[in-house]
Parts: sequence; structure tokens; C-alpha cells
Amino acid sequence: MKPTLFVLAAGMGSRYGGLKQIDGLGPNGETIMDYSVFDALRAGFGKVVFVIRKDFEEDFRRVVLSKYQNKVACEICFQSIDKVPAGYTYNPERTKPWGTNHAVLMAKGIINEPFAVINADDFYGKESFQILADYLKTIEGTKGKYCMVGYRVANTLSENGSVSRGICTTDENGYLTDVVERTKIEKIGDQIVFTEDGVDTVIAPNTPVSMNMWGFTPEYFDYSEEAFREFLTKYGNELKKELYIPTVVNDLIVAGKATCKVLDTPSKWFGVTYAEDRPQVVMKINNLIKAGEYPEKLF
Repeated sequence: MKPTLFVLAAGMGSRYGGLKQIDGLGPNGETIMDYSVFDALRAGFGKVVFVIRKDFEEDFRRVVLSKYQNKVACEICFQSIDKVPAGYTYNPERTKPWGTNHAVLMAKGIINEPFAVINADDFYGKESFQILADYLKTIEGTKGKYCMVGYRVANTLSENGSVSRGICTTDENGYLTDVVERTKIEKIGDQIVFTEDGVDTVIAPNTPVSMNMWGFTPEYFDYSEEAFREFLTKYGNELKKELYIPTVVNDLIVAGKATCKVLDTPSKWFGVTYAEDRPQVVMKINNLIKAGEYPEKLF
């Protein structure tokens, strides 16, 4: 069975205004997400599921889905604050979604095969999709053998400011033992540094970081539901607290319920973290087209 690609497209860029998921960056108005879908198809994914906001559905179907409908099976699910398990309550003043792992939970019942999770607005590179697809094909029918694509931190920086990254620690066999979010990572001179409480710490350029590119099997939805129930019990009254994928994965690893293989990739990540990144992304995409990595027109 071919794996499924699950695209997290419910968020809007906080630092870069506008619906950046449908911001055309390629020569024919292609979005970053178009390149991800194209890469996934050639890597052997068989279906694409998008999680979006309900109020975005019309635009999404018109601008995005219309391109893919004859190329690959697509489905949509919706993330909203009111999607909580029966019997659970939350603060009625809350306006912020429940986080990336809640977004994943929205595909329960829709995805029944090994699947990858990606952000809609990150350019992951074709090698990463191939590496991930190859791994997902080996875990069909198993449980708890998850993976994430670990980008070398040097390949994920922005030239226009510091970035936040989940820095990964692995054991001697390449399995994830810890992910720690570092919020201010940048290149200073020849070194890559993260700053915390005014202290600079140098990190090696090959240090793996998470760019939210994960591989799971379907029982992850059950674990996610359980984690969300626990989260609501503790934090349901809070306005901003969110449940993230690394938190759930980390808890499963600690509990001995799952492992997570960190898959090294040579791909260079890029994305539009800041509005100033946009021209560079356009240039990088054009360079990849010139190098023969992508056709001029994707779909």
C-alpha cells in the first residue's frame, strides 16, 4: 500500500502576513505546497490529505485542489477549536487552535495506512520525500516504529533573522531521545549559535533539527486522542497552550510505546519565515528548475 501525505495547512503565518500557503512563488504561480505534493508523488505517495480551516475551504478548493484533482486522490479535513472529545470543556474565550498534534488528530478515520506529516509552507526537497517514503513502506503493518526527517541545522537557516528549531538528540542507533525547542538560532561569523537567557551556545552544522516532517502508522491517532484528553484535563482553561507533535512523540518514547528513527537528509530546507525571505525563495526555486530538478510547470 502506498503511504499518504498529510499536509498541515490550517495555520496562517504569524510573522509573514497573508495566506502564505497559497502564495505563488514558482514561475506559474506554484506554491511551496505544490512542490511538496509533486515531490511526494514521485517518491511514491498515493494520496494527499489536507487539514484546513472550514472558512478557508472555498478558496482552498478553488486555488489548490483544482490543480491536483486529476493527478492524485485528495481529501480535506478541518481543524477547529470546538473539535474536542465528548464530555470535555474548554475556555469559551479561546481563539487559538489547539496545536499541530490536534491538527493531526483531525485525520483520524480518514488515514488508515502509514503516513507522513508536513507543514504546508516549508520547502522540504525531493530527497527528503524519497527517504521518508522508503521508510514508511518498511513499517506497514507495524506499530510504534515512527520516524522524522532530521535536517542538518546549517541547511535550515534564514538570512533575514534568527529561527526557532527543535534540536534533536539521538542514541547510538539513530533513534530520537529528545527534542528541545531553541528559539534564537542564527549564523554569527562562521559559527551557528543559539541564544538562551543571554548566553550563546555554538552548535555543530550537522546537528539534526526537526522541521515537522514525520512518519507514523495509523495507531498514532489513538495515542494522539489519549494525549489530547490528558492535555484538556490539564490545560483546557488556558487560552494559548498548545499540543505539539514533538511533545506527544517524546511522551510515547519515554513511556516505551514507540521509537522514532531520525532519518538524515542532504536536502536544504527553505521557507518564508520573514517577508524578506520571499525573493530568495523565488530565486532558489528558479535555480532548481534551471538545474532540471523540477519542470517549469508542475501541474
